[in-house]
Amino acid sequence: MGTVIDDPEGCYRAARSRDARFDGWFFVGVTSTHIYCRPSCPAMTPQRRNMRFYPTAAAAQSAGFRACKRCRPDATPGSPAWNARADLVGRAMRLIGDGIVDREGVAGLARRLGYSERHVTRQLTTELGAGPLALARAQRAQTARLLIETTDLAFTELAFAAGFASIRQFNDTVRDVFATTPTELRAAARKRGTAPGGTGSLSLRLPYRAPFDAGSVFGFLGLRAVPGVEAWDGTTYRRTLRLPHGAGLVALTPADGHVACTLHLDSLADLTAAVTRARRIADLDADPVAVADVLGADPLLAPIVAAAPGRRVPGAADGAEIAVRAVLGQQVSVAGARTLAGRLVAAYGEPVALAARAGDAPAEDTAPGDDVVGDTAPGDTAPASAAGPTHLFPSAAALAELDPAHLAMPASRKRALVGLCRALADGTVVIDAGADRVAMEASLTALAGIGPWTAAYVALRALGDPDVFLPSDLGVRRALERLGRAGDPASAAALAERWRPWRSYALIHLWSSLS
Repeated sequence: MGTVIDDPEGCYRAARSRDARFDGWFFVGVTSTHIYCRPSCPAMTPQRRNMRFYPTAAAAQSAGFRACKRCRPDATPGSPAWNARADLVGRAMRLIGDGIVDREGVAGLARRLGYSERHVTRQLTTELGAGPLALARAQRAQTARLLIETTDLAFTELAFAAGFASIRQFNDTVRDVFATTPTELRAAARKRGTAPGGTGSLSLRLPYRAPFDAGSVFGFLGLRAVPGVEAWDGTTYRRTLRLPHGAGLVALTPADGHVACTLHLDSLADLTAAVTRARRIADLDADPVAVADVLGADPLLAPIVAAAPGRRVPGAADGAEIAVRAVLGQQVSVAGARTLAGRLVAAYGEPVALAARAGDAPAEDTAPGDDVVGDTAPGDTAPASAAGPTHLFPSAAALAELDPAHLAMPASRKRALVGLCRALADGTVVIDAGADRVAMEASLTALAGIGPWTAAYVALRALGDPDVFLPSDLGVRRALERLGRAGDPASAAALAERWRPWRSYALIHLWSSLS
């Protein structure tokens, strides 16, 4: 029957209350119907003896349950547990979510994690009730459903785009998971009025756990939008994506209960990776209620948290890009670093042919300086621009070959930037969904010109670490002093201990309080 969650009675209470906060945290299997649901399913709550609880949709599917057609449990926000955890299972789940098993198989997953295939499979099966192949299969089923309902692709092409090895495997999986056929799924989508949008554009709804402070997260990103790569017009955030099989363009627009996502992809095989990156950018898998339970109970932060419920930690589409931008931003303003990044894009970025098809609109970025300059103006309004994203941010390999003389920055920072890019290009530093956070920060700080501030900022934005704090940051100092507390690094670090394990969210609240 697969792994059962440790606290079934707590899960039962959550399911009985139909608490949407727990959607994605666990899934409910009903033995009398062989259906699995999300906790908030509006259907009548089954009798307790008929309910089983699973940590993943894959575990429920492996136990013989089919997805509920009413609550669509395959379309829930992802579990915040995988983002919060830094252990092997958490790292594996983030990589599987990014599509690595479809691209490189279980061997590739194990290689990226640094363990044997047997050990990885054993750990996932023991804790989650499903191995990497089953977890990837559940994700392929969700991807297939998205393609069925939002494109006019022929099912043969669609099956391979979703990661299936054959059309037969695709058909069998759709029937097993959704208890219907691909043809019936597409017909139902058209009946609901969600007609396919063609093969070049995908329109998706990305769910989140309420509340969601869309203005703060997209305003943060818009203020830092790099010309040519990103755009923010006050309504929609757009950017280019460097994906495993080609380029992509994503547009994210806050809506009621979800974020509307439009994707243009060179290859539909990149759909899973593109959706994962889109969700990471806006921190859509966070549990804002769990965060508020801790930070809202703190007398110092309570008024700030109450004033902005659902504030998120803005993420990143590409770890290497954020690392480069963090170095560019050392000891300069947000606007200054944004300008530097834009110059790199103009000189070394790769044009994206999809841009002409999408018809968009941008702004610009940076990270503050190492132990010197903080995010001192997070509430500023990003400048709007008529030009949309047209280029991919330069690859680490391309930047590793640049002539430092062309960079308008101090010599020490030039050396730091080139050294970082070379380390990223040769694999000395790896910043991806499966990176070990401690090892990543250690590899960064081992490079000349990169200190703890930059390494921690990269962990915050690129790895989604929920417990990062920057005690030496100037913005933190100013925010704490405004609140009547000592802002020196030692005092700030000591104070932040009571905000664990959500210090990243406390940091964003402090920065935002300066606006």
